[in-house]
Amino acid sequence: MLIGFDSKRAFYNRSGLGNYSRSTIELLSKYKPDNKYILYTPKITNSIQFIDNENVTTVIPDGFLRKKLSSYWRSFSLGKTIRKDKIDVYHGLSNELPKDIQKSGAKLVVTIHDLIFLRFPELYKYIDRKIYYNKFKFSCDAADRIIAISEQTKADIINYFNINENKIDVVYQGCSPIFYNKIDIEKRNNILSEYKLPKKYILYVGTIEERKNVLSVIKALHMGGIDIPLVILGKPSPYYEKIKEYISKHNMDKQVSIFHSMPFKHFPEIYQSALLMIYPSIFEGFGIPILESLNSGTPVITSKGGCFSETGGNSAYYVNPLDIHEISEAIKKVAKDEKLRRKMISSGYEHAAKFREESIADNLMNVYLKL
Repeated sequence: MLIGFDSKRAFYNRSGLGNYSRSTIELLSKYKPDNKYILYTPKITNSIQFIDNENVTTVIPDGFLRKKLSSYWRSFSLGKTIRKDKIDVYHGLSNELPKDIQKSGAKLVVTIHDLIFLRFPELYKYIDRKIYYNKFKFSCDAADRIIAISEQTKADIINYFNINENKIDVVYQGCSPIFYNKIDIEKRNNILSEYKLPKKYILYVGTIEERKNVLSVIKALHMGGIDIPLVILGKPSPYYEKIKEYISKHNMDKQVSIFHSMPFKHFPEIYQSALLMIYPSIFEGFGIPILESLNSGTPVITSKGGCFSETGGNSAYYVNPLDIHEISEAIKKVAKDEKLRRKMISSGYEHAAKFREESIADNLMNVYLKL
């Protein structure tokens, strides 16, 4: 089978959509090597180098005009290139398909990650909401199969876009295999020393934005009189100003360490050295940091409801993300109860095994084979 992918974010996005795109391409290339995979991207200059397999080929716009209008090519005229390349299945990995995709002759799959812009419109500009709605709705209507990354996302696609549920397959994400292996204590301590981190801390991983709700963790530490350090790994947004203001006002500068661009290769050491990881997001499509924690043997506190129980299973400790007191009490309980942490770690490994690469590759290929 000849399978094409929208790969712009695989080459240029270092966060969620980029990680999903790279992971999907890599695991299919590895576990389903008899197929050929074509990566369509507007450019490859200064891109992330992530795969070099014989069964993977990269295609960029050809000709002077297409190169000059590469973003237009990706969004509005890629269908012609796909037809020329005789692609069997084309998969839009990040919520969208090109506008001329129905001229491509290929069977069409799109992955929808979440519809947060519809659930929480106040977090988005009006023009962005309109663009997202039109792109996502068009793609869901045009696709032969839709992949939702969780049952929560599937329900949202049905409710907001009125899509027949029989058209949607839930295929869970995995996380990078760099989180699978135990790292020796000396290497972990070297990384802690490099970043001047304590040997005991609470970890938060994710974009520092209002929906992710990390300020509630900082408030829970302060109001609960918890003196355990907090380490935050995440790209800032305007919400970060609220974080800095609260930290400064309550003299928590020495308790809270924030890193905006720590290399991803160091994340396993940071996860494995943490006492616990807390992820109090209001809403997600899946919640990859939860899975990274479970694979790292790090106990997880996360939010009740939504997709979080799908990702965390019975191994996570669930809280109301809007209840500061409940968050504080959960941190105290998990931090103090070693027996509870061991139980969470053990059941976390077991639950995380359901999201390993080979199973995901099988599930993705089954979607393609339906077509």
